[in-house]
Amino acid sequence: MSKLKVVLAGIVTVSVGLLLAACGNNNASTAEKNTLNLSTTAPLDTIDISKSTGFGQTGNVFESFYRLGKNGKPTAGLAKSGSVSKDGKTWTFKLRDAKWSNGDPITAQDFVYSWRRSLNPKTASPYSYLFSGVKNADAVAKGKMKPSAVGISAPNKQTVVVKLNRPIAYFKVLMAYPLFGPQNEKVVNKYGKKYATKAQYQVYSGPFKIKGWNGTNDTWSFVKNNDYWDKKVVKLDKINYQVVKSNNTGYQMYQQGKLDLTPLSSEQVKNLKSNKDFTQYPYSLVRFLLYNFKDKIAVNRKALNNKNIRLALSLSIDRDIVTKKVLGNGSTLPTGFVATDLAKNPTNGQDFAKEQAVKNTVDYNPALAKKYWKQGLKEIGESSLTFNILASNDESDSDQLTQYLQSQWTKELRGIKVNITNVPEKSSDSRAQEGNFDIYLSHWGGDFNDPMTFMQIPMTGTSYNYGKWSDANYDNLVRKAGNQDANDPATRWNDLVSAAKIVNKNQAITPIYQQTTAYLQKPRVHGLIHNTAGTQWSYKYAYVK
Repeated sequence: MSKLKVVLAGIVTVSVGLLLAACGNNNASTAEKNTLNLSTTAPLDTIDISKSTGFGQTGNVFESFYRLGKNGKPTAGLAKSGSVSKDGKTWTFKLRDAKWSNGDPITAQDFVYSWRRSLNPKTASPYSYLFSGVKNADAVAKGKMKPSAVGISAPNKQTVVVKLNRPIAYFKVLMAYPLFGPQNEKVVNKYGKKYATKAQYQVYSGPFKIKGWNGTNDTWSFVKNNDYWDKKVVKLDKINYQVVKSNNTGYQMYQQGKLDLTPLSSEQVKNLKSNKDFTQYPYSLVRFLLYNFKDKIAVNRKALNNKNIRLALSLSIDRDIVTKKVLGNGSTLPTGFVATDLAKNPTNGQDFAKEQAVKNTVDYNPALAKKYWKQGLKEIGESSLTFNILASNDESDSDQLTQYLQSQWTKELRGIKVNITNVPEKSSDSRAQEGNFDIYLSHWGGDFNDPMTFMQIPMTGTSYNYGKWSDANYDNLVRKAGNQDANDPATRWNDLVSAAKIVNKNQAITPIYQQTTAYLQKPRVHGLIHNTAGTQWSYKYAYVK
């Protein structure tokens, strides 16, 4: 799941970070045939799949057993077939004839090597936890077993066998994540410490390969990979990337015909909503508040462990005002801490978000908030409280949100004082991990289309549970969904809904909004595949016309 790097920004982080933009359209002098120009908010940080924190962009140069297609569904990738045993614990993949971008054949051993490398503690893969459930993966990641013990093998060059500790209901969609794709051991050994530090020190398995990236620059390109197994369907010859940090700069470039798609700020949305090129793309990213249940300040620890205090804080937030006025960017109201449009009930197709909802938890109800606040203060024997909100000022909305919360809580809840600490993400994340906060403004973006990508956050003892909330019933339901009920889709679903309702009823995590990003998009761009979770953007079938 998108690690809660704050509870994350990670995946999320990455999830949030990618912005497209394409090479000029109506301006013939800037448009190149079969070329798309994309923008991103930050430089590409790594092209080593073992060390990446997301694949919103590089999912187009790396491929696993499957690719993520429309609506989060796995489609054909490097595996021509995949089958699972009756007990759900053994998967067998038959590989198609495919090549690396240097012409080397992609073999089953490349997958075995890749998984062992990602789980080796020496690699320090930030996403190693996503292998949890694979036989011995947790022990290998902790250094308790050798990488060779992980449950993946290659009986022959075209067959990969994966052994699981338990059935994983979302395993197929997980196998579309490039993290689980192959790596070329010969290339890794050839370049040694230089491996993946520049575009030329890497080989690629996806529809495109990278050119012109030196590890730190603000421009690079993806070019068509003519060794890709399905190259006949790839229409683009080139994708140019450029770091564009300002929405205003992006808009100017769009107007000049240099971008086909550019993200909009909340102010721009207000002015451009009626523009014929206006469009929106949702993300499975929820912005929320984490409470410190082990707060080092005794009175605040007592307060934040009080359910009525937390409900009062949540019910005082007018999320409609937040999304429409404070942000104004098209972001949507949450029903709970699991994102909307992430997963559907296997029996009736109903959205998980709808089923997790608990009345009078994320609604704006100032009268009820005041009642809970008064009751909570009485229960803890206090007449006033002072909280500090910790946030990352690397997130564009942190100032707006923290100031809104400070003003709104002060207005609605008598006796509350709110201080704000907005610091760089590296510092906020470090403080959160160390438990040096009262309330942490964080977020999480889904890595795959299953509620479990969010459900791991509040589990007792997980590294992303910065607030140290713990509930035995919640833990048991999530474990049940991942073990004895894993092969029963309907029962598993009910386990997860029941677990989510525990979090939402108690406001162990208080959601504020779900991200939607508004863009201007030129009508010449076609065939983009956008998903709310995982590899958000696919350009395999994209073209300009």
